[in-house]
Amino acid sequence: MALPKIDTPVYELDLPLSKKHIRFRPFLVKEQKNLMMAMEADDKETIERNIKQVLTNCTLVDNFDVNKLPVIDVEYYFLNLRARSVGEIVENKYTCTNEVDGTKCGNKMSAQFNLLDVKVEFDPESVDEIKITDKIVIKLKYPEFSLVEKLSKKNSAVDVAFEIVTDSIEYIYDGEQYYHANETSKEEMMQFIESLNQEQFSKLEDFFNHLPKMHKKVDMKCSKCNFDHTFRMEGLESFFG
Repeated sequence: MALPKIDTPVYELDLPLSKKHIRFRPFLVKEQKNLMMAMEADDKETIERNIKQVLTNCTLVDNFDVNKLPVIDVEYYFLNLRARSVGEIVENKYTCTNEVDGTKCGNKMSAQFNLLDVKVEFDPESVDEIKITDKIVIKLKYPEFSLVEKLSKKNSAVDVAFEIVTDSIEYIYDGEQYYHANETSKEEMMQFIESLNQEQFSKLEDFFNHLPKMHKKVDMKCSKCNFDHTFRMEGLESFFG
């Protein structure tokens, strides 16, 4: 006699950067097990690989490619998937750093919050079209998830910076013609970036200093010293601390 089948709910989500509309199911126990094992291994590359696989498995739309999504979209999607799969409410631990009579309080505190309340914050100072000369403009795009794996193979901060900038160029415009990155070799694009002076390269780097971020503020009062704290969480890891 066949065992009963369990109906799986379907959820919908609009990704904040790419504006893609996603339909997805919660992850299953076996998928959660793989994620937990990856977290216990404390290996960033293994964790990212498992997140990518779970998102691919759970997505119910055609032509879905995690690698082509902006990194923030992937993190936001995973946060919502985790909320729908395990539970919306999580609890984080904090330590009171207020000084009382020259000594840090050190009281351990905890706060609960809803993962579905976490939003993506856009920096109003962010500009994606960078004018590096009177004629030449470089159009940048948000770093894609595929970049995460590439960066894991880089050994120096300089190599990482060049890889991020080169990989995130959408096109270059010289006042007369557009040179699209997907029609230009990686070698040519790298040579172009290396030909920039420091001031021009810094303008490109500034774009990445103002990328959108997932964030949430948590306000709490220390039960020991009554100090009012405001903790600001940013980045995927901070929501599961």
